[in-house]
Amino acid sequence: MGESRKAVMGRPRGFDVDQALERAMRVFWARGYEGASLAELTGAMGITKTSMYAAFGNKEQLFRKALQRYGAGPAAYATDALEEPTARAVAVAFLRGAVCATTPPDGPSGCLTVQGALASSDESRAVHDLLVDWRNDAGVRLEERFRRAVDEGDLPRDADPRRLARYILTMGFGIAVQAANGLGPAELDEIADTALLGWPG
Repeated sequence: MGESRKAVMGRPRGFDVDQALERAMRVFWARGYEGASLAELTGAMGITKTSMYAAFGNKEQLFRKALQRYGAGPAAYATDALEEPTARAVAVAFLRGAVCATTPPDGPSGCLTVQGALASSDESRAVHDLLVDWRNDAGVRLEERFRRAVDEGDLPRDADPRRLARYILTMGFGIAVQAANGLGPAELDEIADTALLGWPG
């Protein structure tokens, strides 16, 4: 009896959790948090609602896990850009990364962190706040990197790290909106080039 119970408790799930989360992320990316229904999510994931709740929790918890996956996957460019050797290279990598991430050949256009909370009811306030914090954190990390560039002499002493960070962040998210509007990589690269024309130094 003990062995039988152990087998039931240790029974592997009948689906690939990683693959299911990838599919959920893509639904949220395409539809936003509120636009993604449970039926659409579970349909894309190929599982029942019961299995979804058991594996991921409720819809908000699933979204949080999907956002983590997005940050470590398609949106990893935002973190990777900070490792570039110069502030200008950081800005270039961030904007070029935004173009690539928001125009994937095999995925939704736009940005999950922008489109995820375009429509937000009181019931979804926690998700809205989560995405605001996510975007603000990206700005803080850019600001810290540009401040270091000033300290190291890579940027002029009178350069404003906060203003530069907000500018690059705004351009990056603007690229995401234009990608969702249907602009392709070549057109978005032109926007990035224009944004960099006035870069200091």
